[in-house]
Amino acid sequence: MFVIRPASPDDLPTLLKLARMVHFINLPADRDMIAAKIARSRRSFAGEQDDAREREFMFVLEDAATGNVVGTSAIIGSISWPGHPHTYLHVRKRSLFSTDLQTGQVHLTLEFATDESGWSELGGLILAPGYRGHPERLGALLSLVRLHFIGLHRDLFAEKIIAELMGAVTPDSRNLLWEYLGRRFINLSYKEADLFCQHSKEFITSLFPRGEIFASLLPPEARNLIGRVGEETRPAKKMLEDQGFEFEDHVDPFDGGPYISAQRDRIPIVAATRSAVLEVAEGEHPEIGFLSADGELGFRAIRGRYRLEGERILVAPAHAEVLGAATGLTVGFTPTKAPGGRRRGGKASTA
Repeated sequence: MFVIRPASPDDLPTLLKLARMVHFINLPADRDMIAAKIARSRRSFAGEQDDAREREFMFVLEDAATGNVVGTSAIIGSISWPGHPHTYLHVRKRSLFSTDLQTGQVHLTLEFATDESGWSELGGLILAPGYRGHPERLGALLSLVRLHFIGLHRDLFAEKIIAELMGAVTPDSRNLLWEYLGRRFINLSYKEADLFCQHSKEFITSLFPRGEIFASLLPPEARNLIGRVGEETRPAKKMLEDQGFEFEDHVDPFDGGPYISAQRDRIPIVAATRSAVLEVAEGEHPEIGFLSADGELGFRAIRGRYRLEGERILVAPAHAEVLGAATGLTVGFTPTKAPGGRRRGGKASTA
């Protein structure tokens, strides 16, 4: 069985190892930054972060049989506020037409823009290579448990949820869109610029040019990266699109990866998440979904089987033990599909 729990200081070496496997802005391969994220996450789970700007929830996926941490994901409470903008490139299409030639062209343009609305963000998802393609669909578990958590604590998150999807990066951590566009104005490598952005965004807001830039001026290999995701990110993109996330013509100014977003309360998993009083019981448990508890072990979540009886949710003793929950505790649940996509219990899935 696999359980999701908050990250702890003991997880730091494993999280650093995971971060070194990919270049990812939400989980930089920097020991001090990861340690700070863990500390902020622990305060967030404890309810000690009243300011959304300081709120971040960092989950880890643990193999309950071995105790090994094999993946991580996160929710960031607020990605922007006055003086700390969210930055992006606005993608548009411009039509030009010549009456004399009776011909025209449609051009893609990019324009640097900022937003300080304070959206919440899904990020930081990494699964160890040996666990990718697992029959329990562990990537989906890590991704969708964030929406389950939002469904339980809607007041902690903005009405709009966004996700940044990684653009295509070369094996040596370069990005051709940055090389042909961003680096013309900011003399940092892609990796250096992305990492520095963790500390401050002043440099990009000060140095990136204003006004529309015609993508036709870029080489095809750079232009083709606008709004595209890397191969390993495609499953995550599909997963979130199935939950109503849509591309709204915003891309990351560093790698051209798309931002997709959804209204919090319209996300199927968020809308389907409920609470019920736990009863530990043997017997048939025909439904399957996310189960979570904030009991003696702190927050714990699993994908498991259960049975609903009015306001009670019945789960097997083994599930209750992993969750650290006893009869009478209020727990969260979200109906989902079985790991292989086949519905269990003969009832339609709500997620």
